[in-house]
Amino acid sequence: MSKAELVEIIASKAGLTKADAARALDATIEGITTGLKKQGKVALVGFGTFSAKKRAAREGINPLTKKAIKIPAKTVASFKAGSKLKDALN
Repeated sequence: MSKAELVEIIASKAGLTKADAARALDATIEGITTGLKKQGKVALVGFGTFSAKKRAAREGINPLTKKAIKIPAKTVASFKAGSKLKDALN
């Protein structure tokens, strides 16, 4: 599903214009991003939990040259589905 399709669904379900739904979706995404940066976790009860996890630096192998390379440490976003979302998918 693309962002445009999601905006259409939000607009029809919430009785909003597509422009208002797009702004609401953008604000939601910005809020989740801000929460992850500041607190490292955003929990939406029933839907799931977004969290920021730190990956340690490690060594990898360049598949082209087969030489060892250093992969730097970084923070990545992860998502764990909540019970209502899991049940809806089954």
